[in-house]
Amino acid sequence: MKARLYRAAMLVCGAALFAYLIYTMGPATVVASFQALSWRLFVVIVFPCVALKTFDTLAWRFSFPHEPVPLLPLARSLIAGQAVASTTPAGIIGGNAIMAWMLRDRVSLREGLSSLIIVQTTSTASQGLFLLLGILLARWTLSSPPALVRVMEWLLLLETVGVAGFIAVQMRGIVGGGYGLLGRLGFKGGAALGEAATHVDQALLTFYRRQPRRLALSLAFNFLGWITRAGETWLILYLLGAGISVTMALIIEAFATGISFATFFLPTDVGVEEGGAVATFLALGLSGATGLSLALVRRVREVAWTGLGLLLLAGKRRPSPAALRAQGA
Repeated sequence: MKARLYRAAMLVCGAALFAYLIYTMGPATVVASFQALSWRLFVVIVFPCVALKTFDTLAWRFSFPHEPVPLLPLARSLIAGQAVASTTPAGIIGGNAIMAWMLRDRVSLREGLSSLIIVQTTSTASQGLFLLLGILLARWTLSSPPALVRVMEWLLLLETVGVAGFIAVQMRGIVGGGYGLLGRLGFKGGAALGEAATHVDQALLTFYRRQPRRLALSLAFNFLGWITRAGETWLILYLLGAGISVTMALIIEAFATGISFATFFLPTDVGVEEGGAVATFLALGLSGATGLSLALVRRVREVAWTGLGLLLLAGKRRPSPAALRAQGA
């Protein structure tokens, strides 16, 4: 009950912030931005995001110890999982569960879970590397780096510690440890669940020790995904008539990842993403209204891909019992 109230309160606060930003910047400014895009909004929705989803899918594919899943089914599961993560209270946990569930006729749920833990690790690590790139570019190119750069440096430090700690916990048995903690709290999952937790922990340990190449490739493709998002930023602003340099687009997107990391505990990003964009643009000496327009265009893109993900989830057919037994699900 408390969790629901907390989520509802955060949603109300986010909506209030969103409304305040629209009121402050002027609804006419926002409408003018979408009018400037016109039919090119479709280009923004489709083109950069296809490349982004491809890199995300490849990063996930290399999180498996081998290559058991073709790229297209993996992409469908990814898009559906991200849609669930952005539209349900379960968030990223529910999204990951859906991603593993949709692949259950191809790989076991245990293998799917271990791959999702690994790709989440490489995603966060690549996010830190991208933030480092943005900080360095800001230090090198801006004549007087704003105070926001110092904030991002502290966030980078926290993110580095967080990633190192997450990897250390995985090496010590994160799933088995969590299962043991639940057992001490009175939850009895049975021997099968305990065996599954041990299997996932062993798969993680084996992957980190014996698959450095695949680990590096997962990290690299996740990093390319962040670069693609910076390219999307540049393209949207160019189409809005507020063109910036590629370097500035990289800085803007890198700082956006820092804000996303700092607010990961919030159950919804409504208002937060828009407020972060406005604050970043103002700190960099750019127009706050332009930052808000960028965030709103991305919000439209997110809604479109969320709709596609939910359609893919609805169209998922149940695999045969024989297929499930063959995969050990």
